[in-house]
This record gives sequence, C-alpha cells and structure tokens, in this order.
Amino acid sequence: MIHHEKNPKHILRERTKAKRLRKTQWWKNKITNGICNYCQGKFIPDELTMDHVIPLSRGGRSIKGNIVPSCKPCNNMKNYLTPAEMVLNRLKEQEQS
Repeated sequence: MIHHEKNPKHILRERTKAKRLRKTQWWKNKITNGICNYCQGKFIPDELTMDHVIPLSRGGRSIKGNIVPSCKPCNNMKNYLTPAEMVLNRLKEQEQS
C-alpha cells in the first residue's frame, strides 16, 4: 500500500487554484491539440481533464509544472499515483500475466 497523506486545507486551496487555472489561456492552449499526457490518445479538448502529476493528496500543487491534460480513463487509473508508480504497476501486471 502506498502511503499518501490527505491534508484537507491543502487540497481545498489547491483545487481552488486549479479552478482558476482552468479558465486561463494557458490551459486552453494545453488542451487545444486534444492529446492525453499519459496514453497520447486524441480527444475533443473538452473531454480532457486537468490532472496533477504529483497528486494533491501527496502534497502536489496547482502550478503549471504539475498540471497536464488527461483523458478521463487515464486520470481515473492514475488516481493518487505518480507517473513512475503507474509504470511500475503496469510492469507488475505484465509480469503476472
């Protein structure tokens, strides 16, 4: 089990920042191509979600360097994991099959 700490005040503050960022030209530019950061799939820009590479529950922040476009399936699969942990999980699954 991966330890992740949930600080409600931190998460609320960072989600508020993310909501503001979602309205910026910077975010609109990020989703224009419609590419998911994780699977590289092509989507309608409105179908992409804002993902925190280092999750808020793990101390991540709502800053441009920590936010990427993600399709909903990838965002749901990633959950509170870091990208490195996602890769390790995939490798473990491949070993077991």
